[in-house]
Amino acid sequence: MDVILGIDIGGSTTKIVGLRTDGEIVSMLRVRAEDQVTSLYGALGNYLTSNALTLRNVRRVVLTGVGASFVEGDIFGIPTCKVDEFSASGTGALALSGQEKGVVVTMGTGTAFLWAEKGREVRHLCGSGIGGGTLGGLCRKLVGAERFGQIKHLAEQGDLGKVDLTIKDLSQNPAATLDPDLTAANFGNLAEDASPADLAAGVVNLVLQSIGIMTVLACQACDTKTVILTGAMTTLPQAADNFQNFERLFGYHYLIPENATFATAIGAGLCSLQKKASE
Repeated sequence: MDVILGIDIGGSTTKIVGLRTDGEIVSMLRVRAEDQVTSLYGALGNYLTSNALTLRNVRRVVLTGVGASFVEGDIFGIPTCKVDEFSASGTGALALSGQEKGVVVTMGTGTAFLWAEKGREVRHLCGSGIGGGTLGGLCRKLVGAERFGQIKHLAEQGDLGKVDLTIKDLSQNPAATLDPDLTAANFGNLAEDASPADLAAGVVNLVLQSIGIMTVLACQACDTKTVILTGAMTTLPQAADNFQNFERLFGYHYLIPENATFATAIGAGLCSLQKKASE
């Protein structure tokens, strides 16, 4: 079986996806990136072993992500090319969601906002320094947890009522368009006895809501109502609830496709296939 390997070398993790030559996904793997080059070769070896493949089965390697700039030349003699991260993210998001166009939000160490439309070049709208790096950095200082899995587990047990100020805390008769339970100020009602779990929940809420507000502005700029969310933070239990609130408030449609964490790696492989098909 011949495969094309799409590899997204990010700031904190490396994602690798094998695609058959018809674009069908074989399997996916994610490893933590202590440094970009080490994680690339570690992920590649792990992937081949896990799928009973050899180097001869790999038709080509397609690199993307911020760490791709650290890699030069072919890997282990396998034809190796690069795809820019925005093209890969947009292509992967559309393929996974089944959409023709939409705002793509890539929630990595930071967050990128893209406009993607089938058959057209992916356009970078803007970016934000608020993302997974913010989540990890703040939680490291506030609760002594830095790894994503730890934060995720801890935040599930937290009580936002001991951290955030809500609309109902400010007014008994809020405007009809405002849900009394909506956040009025992140960390605006921090209790003296707030637990580490409460603080972790507050940080998760702060990051997700900040990204959510920026999706609204991106949709207004592009005159669209479709938002496709990708990246590891889509797996946070609070993500679906937060973006459902934004959907209810603003009327935009938020999609978290299956395998959203691997959208950029998948998109890299698909971009390579599309390029070869057009040659």
